Amino acid sequence: MLDRRRVLQTLAGLFLSSFGLGGYAYAWEPAHQGVTRYRLKPARWPDGRRLRVAVISDLHVGGPHMPVARVREIVDQTNALKPDLALLLGDFVASRARYPDDPAPAEWAAELARLVASAGRFAVLGNHDWWQDERAQRELQGPTQSTLALEAAGIPVLENRAIRLDTKAGPLWIAGLGDQEAFVLRRRPRGFRYGVDDLPATLAMVDDGAPLILMAHEPDIFAEVPGRVDLTLSGHTHGGQVRLFGWSPIVPSRYGNRYAYGHVRENGRDLVVSAGLGTSKLPIRLGAPPEIVLIELG
Repeated sequence: MLDRRRVLQTLAGLFLSSFGLGGYAYAWEPAHQGVTRYRLKPARWPDGRRLRVAVISDLHVGGPHMPVARVREIVDQTNALKPDLALLLGDFVASRARYPDDPAPAEWAAELARLVASAGRFAVLGNHDWWQDERAQRELQGPTQSTLALEAAGIPVLENRAIRLDTKAGPLWIAGLGDQEAFVLRRRPRGFRYGVDDLPATLAMVDDGAPLILMAHEPDIFAEVPGRVDLTLSGHTHGGQVRLFGWSPIVPSRYGNRYAYGHVRENGRDLVVSAGLGTSKLPIRLGAPPEIVLIELG
């Protein structure tokens, strides 16, 4: 026979545990980023050449856990890693319509301009950078407010563009893909694509055999990326924001958990998906803590 007091104690314990877990997922985990490190040598990477690449993704400034002061903290933490290259993977703004008291794009862009990397700092846009921009959505074209703010701060936005760099590891191509979901929420003329991505045109700019890194906000494009690309870097998924035992119940990808998080190697090709730093839609993280990614190549 069940003891009434024991049943009540058990129920109370379950309630308090759930409350504590919810508090952790809302108040603690989303607000404390760490550094996730990868050591990679893509198949075509030259022997003896090393390069440190810092990746910042999905800040969602203006969201419940991302004031401009935290962007400043993230930049300081990234600079302490002494990267050779700093790559920003999009979704700089909150995942909702802009509020009047949201930080101006120039504010968070000024903080990102403090990033120090000897080989340069480069960005691509994410879907929310497009979705929050009413003019870009109305006219179905950029530049977005995020683009203008970043470039005014001295950070090039690579939209279907590849550039060749001279780095301490030798020549290197950095390619940036236009966002694949720029106009998902907007009614479009018949035949008008909902993304601004153009992978073939982007890769056509690469005219020699130097290593090539592709920045693409959404990881789904990786299924189409050719072997010429040595490393693809993506964000967007937030690792699902809730990740239990290496599995996320909800992933904003048509491939589900295949490209949800971390280092993925398929057919000799390498992809790294960052869990990002801010939150999207639900203001929680559980088992998918915010992260700055540092990739040591070579």
